[in-house]
Amino acid sequence: MFEGKTAVITGSTSGIGLAYARKLAEHKANIVINGFGDSEDIEKERVSIERDFGVKCLYSNADMTKPDEIEGMIELAKNQLNSVDILINNAGIQHVDPVEDFPADKWDAILAINLSSAFHTIRHSIPLMKQAGWGRIINTASAHALVASPFKAAYVSAKHGIAGLTKTVALEVARDNITVNAICPGYVWTPLVEQQIPDTMKARGLTEEQVKNDILLSAQPTKEFVTVDQVASFALFLCSDAASSMTGAILSMDGGWTAA
Repeated sequence: MFEGKTAVITGSTSGIGLAYARKLAEHKANIVINGFGDSEDIEKERVSIERDFGVKCLYSNADMTKPDEIEGMIELAKNQLNSVDILINNAGIQHVDPVEDFPADKWDAILAINLSSAFHTIRHSIPLMKQAGWGRIINTASAHALVASPFKAAYVSAKHGIAGLTKTVALEVARDNITVNAICPGYVWTPLVEQQIPDTMKARGLTEEQVKNDILLSAQPTKEFVTVDQVASFALFLCSDAASSMTGAILSMDGGWTAA
């Protein structure tokens, strides 16, 4: 489906991002993965993508808080893989605290990684997509792009911002055969979700099981976590010709969370 095309996916060394990478590689896109983690584990994933799917896969360690490194990642894709045809902004971090106790440095980091990095990847990728006459941009938002939860001021603000960025860019490139959409998952069992459980336990005085059942899944009528493969399959559809008329859409995949 995507032979000869290149997908750049931020925050893709694990979780949803890695699922995106493997799903697109399965359909013959060359891949640039990005993110932090153990260097040996990342190299194993990179090699696995190349071996399993017969595509090229590069790794960029670009820091999503640093615009010059983000630009370098896009240049890497352009110079070594010829283009950026698919861009998926997935990098994200989380911190949970009441707003009066929320550390300013955590606010700055969450806004930089969850929101500003998407602005920088998009602004450097769109000229390449326009030149090619085709492009797909997918932003991983969240149910928190549509509704709020307490103790997550920075995350909710960033995800609402991603929704606005998605709509704005979609309008700007509507005649360039480039679509821009946001997927809004509910709770997906990923390292990001797992890591926020201790903070939520502390902030609310709950046990781990109470956080999972009474906080995380309380909002999802299905009472089930969304899977990374479900999210990746949704992204695959949005990249396909069948979705060419879908742009500027903020798309829920949250077990019914935002239906109420």
